[in-house]
Amino acid sequence: MLHKTKTGEAGMVAMVAGQNPGMDADIFDAFIDQLKRYVRERLIPAEEAVIAADRVPDDILDEMRAMGLFGITIPQDYGGAGMNVSQYIETVMQLSYAAPAFRSTMSINVGMVTSGIKNFGTPEQKAHWLPRIASGEIASFGLTEPGSGSDSAAMQTFARAEGNGYVLNGTKRYITNAPHAKIALIMARTSKEPLPKNAHVSAFIIDLETPGISVGSPDKKMGQAGAHIADIIMENVHVPGDALIGGVEGQGFKTAMQSLDNGRLSVAAMGVGMGRRALDSALRYANERKAFGEPIANFQLIQAMLADSDAELYAAECMIADAAARTDWGENIIRKAAAAKMFATETCGRVVDRCVQIYGGAGYLAEYDAERFFRDARILRIYEGTTQIMQLQVAKQLLRAFAEDGTAWG
Repeated sequence: MLHKTKTGEAGMVAMVAGQNPGMDADIFDAFIDQLKRYVRERLIPAEEAVIAADRVPDDILDEMRAMGLFGITIPQDYGGAGMNVSQYIETVMQLSYAAPAFRSTMSINVGMVTSGIKNFGTPEQKAHWLPRIASGEIASFGLTEPGSGSDSAAMQTFARAEGNGYVLNGTKRYITNAPHAKIALIMARTSKEPLPKNAHVSAFIIDLETPGISVGSPDKKMGQAGAHIADIIMENVHVPGDALIGGVEGQGFKTAMQSLDNGRLSVAAMGVGMGRRALDSALRYANERKAFGEPIANFQLIQAMLADSDAELYAAECMIADAAARTDWGENIIRKAAAAKMFATETCGRVVDRCVQIYGGAGYLAEYDAERFFRDARILRIYEGTTQIMQLQVAKQLLRAFAEDGTAWG
């Protein structure tokens, strides 16, 4: 995405004039160069082991911690790197060139959980939790439930006020990193009755070793070996009052939605990173595979699939760069984050499908990367909001902007 300056033209404007300059540009450029080498020389060669064991090896996790990957968006005062959103998204994009498990392990830390604490936490909560997250304690984000996925306002997990704290009961489903996480940002109702603007939902930051919390067995999935999801079950879990994010009830839905904007940009960036990996694989195969006495890369219909893939990935990169820069500028990007996530993940789906097609019969065999790319990419159009929910979000914001100004351009 960031070929000239590693921060992109729109991103540079945001960092020069906007609210979040982030990490020093020269330091960030050096970091990205190091990360690219690490991805290609260390992570990609380790993919086979990750897939065979269905886990990221401990030594690689330790290396990722030593590189500071678990705290890239956390302010330096709390032990992090202090990246802005544009830099964070570029990091995710580069990391996503390797198997999804590597990005999955650190993305919840640096995206939704950190965002929720930074934007809404008290000074005491930031001082206590952010250093733990930056050090590499794995985090989870507990929003989805068995009966409420996209309809997050309908959640049933309930936090009952008791004494100086709360008692939580409920189940969270499909929670990334749950089998390994030490920390979770949990959304729960603090009012049994629905309230205006979803003020019945509050956010809690919880140590997952608290009595009453259990984690289900990791779910078996279509793809993304080494990246784990599971249920988080809470039965009479007592937490202190200072577990309530911001010390204020009713801020959970707002916390979740703003955190999801970052999460959606992260998934969009993942789509581009995975798409670039698939396109490179298709290019390599098309140059090696011969038919009718010449490489199939010479055939125009193969070239058309390659060209369409590159053009669509470039468009997705530009959308993501613009949305991230607008975030750093301080804009509300609900609509643009949804549009970027929708377009980038659908693009990735088309690119990996073309990759299989270019491989031909070999693309359907598990011994080739194309088959894995196809399976790994399918979830991108579902989590952090399905494509259909993204369409509804864009349309809702579009209609609201038009009603206010008579135009939705901008």
